[in-house]
Amino acid sequence: MERETLDVDVLVVGAGPAGLAAAIRAKQKASAAGQELSVCVIDKAAEVGAHILSGAVMDPRALTELLPDWQALGAPLHTPVTQDRMYFLSETGARAVPGGLLPQSFHNDGNYIVRLGHVVKWLGEQAEALGVDIFPGFAGSALLFDDDNRVAGVITGDMGVGRDGTPGGAYQPGMALRAKYTLFAEGCRGHLGKQLEARYHLRDGVDPQTYGLGIKELWEVPAAQSQPGLVVHTAGWPLDNDTYGGGFIYHLKDNLVAIGYVVGLNYSNPWLSPYEEFQRYKTHPTIRSHIEGGTRLAYGARAITAGGLQSLPKLAFPGGALIGDDAGFLNAARIKGSHAAIKSGMLAADAAVDALVAGRAQDALDAYPAAFRISWLREELHQTRNFKPYMKKGLWLGSFLFGAEQLLFKGNVPWTLRNEADHTTLAPAATRTPIDYPKPDGVLTFDRLSSVFLSSTNHEEDQPCHLTLKDAGVAITVNLAAYESPEQRY
Repeated sequence: MERETLDVDVLVVGAGPAGLAAAIRAKQKASAAGQELSVCVIDKAAEVGAHILSGAVMDPRALTELLPDWQALGAPLHTPVTQDRMYFLSETGARAVPGGLLPQSFHNDGNYIVRLGHVVKWLGEQAEALGVDIFPGFAGSALLFDDDNRVAGVITGDMGVGRDGTPGGAYQPGMALRAKYTLFAEGCRGHLGKQLEARYHLRDGVDPQTYGLGIKELWEVPAAQSQPGLVVHTAGWPLDNDTYGGGFIYHLKDNLVAIGYVVGLNYSNPWLSPYEEFQRYKTHPTIRSHIEGGTRLAYGARAITAGGLQSLPKLAFPGGALIGDDAGFLNAARIKGSHAAIKSGMLAADAAVDALVAGRAQDALDAYPAAFRISWLREELHQTRNFKPYMKKGLWLGSFLFGAEQLLFKGNVPWTLRNEADHTTLAPAATRTPIDYPKPDGVLTFDRLSSVFLSSTNHEEDQPCHLTLKDAGVAITVNLAAYESPEQRY
């Protein structure tokens, strides 16, 4: 069976904030130039926004640039932040940090607590109203290149393939989507993005990317406990002072509360389980008061980039560009990234449309990184660039150093600290103490299986595994032998 082929001007891989912002901006800019350009977005989720779990704080700055009348258009930003609290937790206590001692990056004045899945769905509707073609349920499976080693588009995943990789009775080959420019917005560690980084040496000369694992639940709580507009962030317990991470609680409207925990993947103790740390977190007296008596509605987890400015790869290459978390634009110090994703998508779209109007195709969009270098996004990331390296020094010292840098100098210091790859910090299991995690009670804390059930993750029993090992022997000779298989815990 031959593949169907579709030719477009701009192809966007991923319908998150970055990808949809890029598609919208491309249509806007083409219309302003009097050009009719075809823009196509593909996404692995069955519908736009389905893979994005509710509960985030959103800075509307980039959205306002993209769609200045977003309020009149009905954007689902319904809950402005009204209170900001920051706590350092001990096992039973909580010490509040006065607002005047918090760096500006931790303040949320003018921001909104949103259900990001709803925001993304709304962005998809705005894109379609402008003539963008969106194809949910189609994941980018492989890259297409021309004879000159330029990206020429992607191939979507084959349907009806068995676990052994052979075509089944319902086999249908994926489509070949060819584009003059392809923008990759797959999110953190997108598999096509990783291939592009290797093929075009996009990470040469930059720091390794660092990551966190974010785990989140959405709860419906009794009306008396609901405090719409309240934002709570925490550091400290249940992690020790040498392990980077922290929790968050966001009160939305309709008695909904998003609660979650992020663990930096540069931890040293291989016995640590990010999932179990989150479950312990909910038992803290200060934390449980927000959700106790409520009902858990949804669960999800995802990796997030945390390296910041010094870990950004080269953004453009022949035929395309990386945007959003595929590049690593999340601002870990602000604990938010949707505004950065939207802005990066806009900058890349501007460069792509300008190139198309000039009659170019499949060259490197150098105007995109050039525009980023003079943007407010680059300025924001530069101001907080030392956050993650400081936090490697421990909770108390790292917090003091970052706070002093921000409060005294607003991040304008002559030094940039370096990031190291997360895996270099993992210690042999024999040198660390195992952690005894309490059993879930089924009321406030839960086992993994019941959580995965709530994530609405569904797979056919016979479908191929989408996670594969480059060298299966390493799992036994290294992971098990030295580290007691930490993959069973993360």
